[in-house]
Amino acid sequence: MKPPMHVAKENEVASIGLPRVPKQDEQTAVLKKLDDLRSSMRSLMVMLENCTKCGNCAKQCHSYLGTEDYHNFPAARADLMRRIYKRYFTWTGRTFGRFFGADDFDADTLSKWLTYFYQCNECRRCAKFCPFGIDTAEVTIAARHILSEIGIMPKFMQGIAVNMNKTGNNMGIPQPAIVDCAEFMEDEMREETGLDIKIPIDKPNSDILYIPSSADFFTNVDTMIGAAKLFHYLGVNWTIPSTVLEAANFGLLFNLNVMREHNQRLKAAATAVGAKLVIQGECGHGWRAAKAYTDGCSAPVSFEIVHILDYCDQHLGKLPLKKLPLRATLHDPCNYARAGEIVEQPRRIMRACVENFVEMTPNRDENFCCGGGSGILMDEMMEIRMKLGKKKAEQVIALGKLDYLAMPCSICKAQIPVVMKYYGVDDLMMGGVMDLVGKAMILGEA
Repeated sequence: MKPPMHVAKENEVASIGLPRVPKQDEQTAVLKKLDDLRSSMRSLMVMLENCTKCGNCAKQCHSYLGTEDYHNFPAARADLMRRIYKRYFTWTGRTFGRFFGADDFDADTLSKWLTYFYQCNECRRCAKFCPFGIDTAEVTIAARHILSEIGIMPKFMQGIAVNMNKTGNNMGIPQPAIVDCAEFMEDEMREETGLDIKIPIDKPNSDILYIPSSADFFTNVDTMIGAAKLFHYLGVNWTIPSTVLEAANFGLLFNLNVMREHNQRLKAAATAVGAKLVIQGECGHGWRAAKAYTDGCSAPVSFEIVHILDYCDQHLGKLPLKKLPLRATLHDPCNYARAGEIVEQPRRIMRACVENFVEMTPNRDENFCCGGGSGILMDEMMEIRMKLGKKKAEQVIALGKLDYLAMPCSICKAQIPVVMKYYGVDDLMMGGVMDLVGKAMILGEA
């Protein structure tokens, strides 16, 4: 079986400090890493030991529904690890083998791990509907981590890690270009409003450190402009760090040590400017990594971490907003609705910004993933991505004529427009929730 993505080569893996284990040693190395996780990641053991194969997760998984591939059925995907765990780490598996659902670890299993654990979006919808709360995302995270620790990972993710090490952001934007982009957006806002709205970079003695996605300086500039207008109106002392111009934390998606390095970089940036509040921009998994793991990865931190949509919602009553003549809906990013407690805030913001807000079905923590979650935005996986996005397209199409689809996550912003075009929806404006705030806010004179 050939994995659907390009795999990083040995010299490329070495560039981010990970070894490429020789083929003859792969089995031993994988089992050693799995054994290590048995004690350091106890939640993984819960997921591996308690599945009854009831099948309830199959009809809830957009990956299985879109591809109709047995191994994308969440319980079957997790079984790719569970059978190895049973074979090498349980008495019944060591003694009776396949009679007790155990398998030897071989090259075919390794290939299936790389193939199917990268067709799981880690959306956690299976956990929402599992009677035992089994979360396949925990198994996926563990499997990807193990693979990367022996030097096997998508070239796409290796490239992002290289960019992060070199420039502090996933897109590889150097500091002078960051400043140029900020000045360009300042010019745009000055032309629109007549006001001198700043996007400060690396400003010392700042009370607030804002961490946008690097895409907000490239493809999603309206999201960045919306945040800048918010901070300007509130009159707060804020800045953006060029050393970590990245809310997204791809380490969560393929290597837990890489995730830790990103969170430590965030801590260093906040300490450098003296910030007491860190505000994360519109990125789903980045918010989960920052909210859930910054303390654990960096030791206790001296600042509070909030999300930009939560921060905006807290100040919503103060903002001079006009209602835009739009019929709009909200896509709930998985890591907000099922892992980040960002659910009602974007709805309140949107109702304040548009004339007609409508809900897609299902919504909130039952919503379907965009199909690009967990960072599988590789071009070579486009066909699979479109299958994984089928349920999202069906949700949007069911609403009839829409003017705007809000998708407050950088990965969703990269995935959903391609999905919509693929399924014949090509007359719909799409962007973040902060885009709407920026467009609805009454500032100065045009």
